[in-house]
Amino acid sequence: MNALRNKVQLIGNIGKAPEFRTFESGKKMAKFSLATNETYRNSNGDRVTETQWHNIIAWGKVAEIAEEILDKGTEVAIEGKLTNNSYVDKNGVKRYFTQVQANQLLLVGKKSGEGEAVEKN
Repeated sequence: MNALRNKVQLIGNIGKAPEFRTFESGKKMAKFSLATNETYRNSNGDRVTETQWHNIIAWGKVAEIAEEILDKGTEVAIEGKLTNNSYVDKNGVKRYFTQVQANQLLLVGKKSGEGEAVEKN
């Protein structure tokens, strides 16, 4: 049951080309935004689609594979955990942000059997 305490699963499209960085240690990092859509009918019966944007970060092997397969518009399923972080901006104000730390990626939208899963080891 501990594995369910902080778990996020999202399916959406990459918003813009992901950013990749390799550190001196050789460890890779990937950052990208993911758009998820929810469609429902409002009180007038009109169909409404709402888009939510999520900041995603991936490390190590997941980041390496992301660099090979992800691009703007790619539909992907993400599994990971929420992380909360902070930084001090140029005006000295402490800012907080939440992101999803991905530990699994699955390409979505290809023909059956062509999806590619990637898992952190």
